[in-house]
Amino acid sequence: MTENPVQRAVDSATDSTTFERAARAGHVMSGFVHLLIGYIVVRLAFGGGGTADQSGALGTLASTTGGAIVLWIAVVAFVALGLWRLAETVIGPHATEATSQEEVSLVDRAKAFGLSVVYFAFAYSAYQFARGSGKSSGEQNAGLSARLMESGGGKAVLVAVGLVTVAIGGYHVYKGASKNFLDDLRTSGGKAVTLLGVVGYVAKGLAIVGAGILVIVATLQSDPSKATGLDGAVKTLGEAPFGQIALVLAGAGIATYGLYSFVMARYARM
Repeated sequence: MTENPVQRAVDSATDSTTFERAARAGHVMSGFVHLLIGYIVVRLAFGGGGTADQSGALGTLASTTGGAIVLWIAVVAFVALGLWRLAETVIGPHATEATSQEEVSLVDRAKAFGLSVVYFAFAYSAYQFARGSGKSSGEQNAGLSARLMESGGGKAVLVAVGLVTVAIGGYHVYKGASKNFLDDLRTSGGKAVTLLGVVGYVAKGLAIVGAGILVIVATLQSDPSKATGLDGAVKTLGEAPFGQIALVLAGAGIATYGLYSFVMARYARM
């Protein structure tokens, strides 16, 4: 299939080694963020405080010596990875590999676009914390949910968001349990890599499913305080029987996904 000018330009851009390395750095920063979230979750299990989500991780990083510098690096890395996924939306996944346009499905392009949105959102959050104006995403989610719950249409939107979130989490669980994530790597893996991927994807998926369910429950109960995303899901888990053990396991699982992100930085097909 003949490429149009936009596809040729995007294909040429992904031939840049600098661009690819910057995009891979996005996986490194994602790894650090998930490690910090895992740490916060474990800290909550033993009575500590914190916000167990992306904003909490970035806030923790911002409070450390040299944290602002790391956050600016994160902004660049996340933007690069977001742009790379946007490029894959145009020319298909694994842009550095020779792939016929006929082989690229709309689902592949949709996944790439969805990931680009996620990484641009990460970049924006890191930018806010680097400037010293970062806010808890849980509070922002609760505020937005409260406004949407004022109308029937808004509630329908929230339920739809909750269902989509549950579906995304379910896909993560499936991807981990089925070991499909190995298709994203340039290496056959090995026991260590496979273990990191399985545990990481399943743990993150379960956390996302929990966040989605809470959004639906909060909407049905007209209680926006429960619609706080991952942080709310984690803290609700901690209130359950054997909550401390569950939180430790959840924190370890999310941290494991962070370690797998470092594997992605080195071996991901780009």
